[in-house]
Amino acid sequence: MTRSENDTWDLASSVGATATAVATQRAMASQGPEPLLDDPWADPLVRAVGSETFIKLLDGERGHNGDPVLSREPVRQQITVRTRYFDDFFLGATESGIRQAVIVASGLDTRAYRLRWPAATVVYEIDQPEVIEFKTRTLADLGAEPGAQRRTVAIDLRDDWPAALTAAGFDTAQPTAWSAEGLLVYLPPDAQDRLLDNITALSAPGSRIATEHMDMRNIPSDWAEKLTQRAKRAGSNIDLASLFFTGERNSAAEYLAAHGWRVDIRTTEQAFGANGFQVPNDELASFGGDSGYLTATLA
Repeated sequence: MTRSENDTWDLASSVGATATAVATQRAMASQGPEPLLDDPWADPLVRAVGSETFIKLLDGERGHNGDPVLSREPVRQQITVRTRYFDDFFLGATESGIRQAVIVASGLDTRAYRLRWPAATVVYEIDQPEVIEFKTRTLADLGAEPGAQRRTVAIDLRDDWPAALTAAGFDTAQPTAWSAEGLLVYLPPDAQDRLLDNITALSAPGSRIATEHMDMRNIPSDWAEKLTQRAKRAGSNIDLASLFFTGERNSAAEYLAAHGWRVDIRTTEQAFGANGFQVPNDELASFGGDSGYLTATLA
C-alpha cells in the first residue's frame, strides 16, 4: 500500500515494521559465539512484537539463499556498522560534555538501556504513543532499567512534537545530541525539511545531529523496487518501494550546512572499513556511491 501523509501503522505493519526489522538485525548480530553487537534487549522485543517472519529470522529458520546483500552475515555486518556509528556518536557527544540526547522516531532503539551514559544524562525518546507504551512495558517486564534518565515523548512527528518535547523538560539552552536513524527516507520531502528546521530551532550552539547521508538524486529510480523484489524472494513481507516517499528532496547535508551546521560525512565504504568489513559488491548494497552517514555540529 502506497504511503500517504496521514497513514497509520504499528510495529508489525507498514513503516512500523521497519523498526522491528532493524531490531531483528541487531538481535542477529548479537547472536552466536562471536557476536558483533551486544544488544540483549533486541531479541525479546522482536519476539514480543510477535511477527512470525522476524521470529523465524531470529531462529535461523529463514535464509536469504546466498544473496550478496540479504544473506545473514552481510546483514549482520551492515547493522553492526550502522549501530556502532550511532552508538559512537552518542558516546562521543557525552564525552564532550553533552548531557541531553534526543532519539527521534525511537522505535525499538535500546540505547537508553544499553549504553554507558554519564551521570545526569537525560535521554528523550520520541515516537508514536503505541510504540512508546509497548517498548516501555515490555522492557519493564524483562527487568531492564535505563542507564540514563529516560523521558518518553509519545507523539506522532506529524504533530507538534517540539512543544511536547519541551513540556517533557527538554532544555533549549543546553547543547543536545540528536539522532534521526533510518528516518529521513520515510518522510515526505517537505516533512524532512520541517524536521531539520525544528531541530535547528531547538538546538543550542554545540549541539550535534547524526543521520544517514543519502543524496536521492544519485539513487536509481528502481532501487527500492529491486530490493523489495529480492527481499520478498527471501521471505520478507515489507514492501520498501511503497514505504519511501519519492520526489525531489534536499540533501540533509546541504540543508544542514545552509542552516549553520558544520557537516562531516563518512561514506559507506569508509564506515565498513572502519569496522574491518567490505561493502558487498552489489548494485543494491548502498544508496549510491557517496552514501553513508553524517554528523553535524551547530556553530
